[in-house]
Amino acid sequence: MTELYAIILFITVLLFLLGTGVWVGLALMGVAWFGMELFTTRPVGDAMVTTIWASSSSWTLTALPLFIWMGEILFRTRLSEDMFKGLSPWLAKLPGGLVHTNIVGCTVFAAVSGSSAATLSTVGKMSIPELRARNYPEKMIIGTLAGAATLGLMIPPSLALIVYGVTVNESITELFFAGVLPGLILALMFMAYVAFIALTSKDWNPNVETGMSFAAKLRNSRFLLPVFGLITVVIGSMYLGYATATEAAAIGVLGSLALALMQGSLNWTSFQESLMGAMRTSAMIALILAGAAFLKLSMGFTGLPRALADGIAALELTRFQLLMALLVFYIVLGMFLDGISSVVLTMAVVEPMVRGAGIDLIWFGIFVVVVVEMAQITPPIGFNLFVLQGMTDHEMGYITKAALPMFLIMVVMVFVLIFFPDIATWLPENLRQVPQ
Repeated sequence: MTELYAIILFITVLLFLLGTGVWVGLALMGVAWFGMELFTTRPVGDAMVTTIWASSSSWTLTALPLFIWMGEILFRTRLSEDMFKGLSPWLAKLPGGLVHTNIVGCTVFAAVSGSSAATLSTVGKMSIPELRARNYPEKMIIGTLAGAATLGLMIPPSLALIVYGVTVNESITELFFAGVLPGLILALMFMAYVAFIALTSKDWNPNVETGMSFAAKLRNSRFLLPVFGLITVVIGSMYLGYATATEAAAIGVLGSLALALMQGSLNWTSFQESLMGAMRTSAMIALILAGAAFLKLSMGFTGLPRALADGIAALELTRFQLLMALLVFYIVLGMFLDGISSVVLTMAVVEPMVRGAGIDLIWFGIFVVVVVEMAQITPPIGFNLFVLQGMTDHEMGYITKAALPMFLIMVVMVFVLIFFPDIATWLPENLRQVPQ
């Protein structure tokens, strides 16, 4: 009975605070405060201070602001313009033509950003005008951008995977490598969809691209060298054991500053803007993580996570049934919360269930991120939809319909992960065998 009372209390207070516009992190702290006052005699203030300090003083968490800063620096460079120049000659002759630059460009930038919104803004500011000028279908331009930008949450360095790893105490480096193959497969699925529509749609009639010699394509590929070099150094240093995720993030910041300096886009103003942008985003995520840590402590006193885990176990759900229930749960939750908030808010309850079901937490992190990616393009709170609305001036309904096929492809990707789990676990398992 205590557990039921606690569930009603936590949900009621949380919905009230979120509904009144309180920041997510503060709302989580408010819910935890009520729980501590009602279910324990421990001094609430001391518990809150101790928990928040413990959650925010993690060395692993240092990677988060560094990777965010790296993305902020690159956002202010000519990276999107260079990527378009380097990619377009190779992709123009594929079925679907230059629409593939949205997907490949987002995949490449995701490997140096970690943020879905930054990926969308960086690639979209160059590709949208170029594709419109060539008469590509507007819905395909918008839909592929909305879907492919979510790869920023999957392909390392992923902010969502850092937050998940810190929350469940799993290796950030292993989570990063678990996201590589699923991210690339999802990108290929997006590209296959574009090719299918291009080959079957009567409305697909873009301006014909002029041919380019192989030598000219190679010359244009020089524009890709800086970003691919940065990706190789950051990811390679982790895989070979030369750097932890935090150290690789520091290397990435230095590399992005050097890249911006070489391009001539680094000045005092852009440096300040990148630093303040990273600080705002990092502070927001840190506040959410602090609130979630305090809420986890509060819920622990009620016995709620264990009671829910035992209740789920009593239902004797199969692994597949549990994953389907969690899929629906996260899709619904994603309609109202951003991805990172969804992860930290639910892990206190979901983690015991997953462990009890014998599900690998590294694999489950990728499962969660794919589902959280859907939240980025799910109304009414899908963040990518708002970013695209600001970039294109289309109505929200139009953008949502354009992004729907990408949402369905991500649902298919969930089942691919379930039936072929080695996609997510193969690289981390091999990483453990690399001499450190």
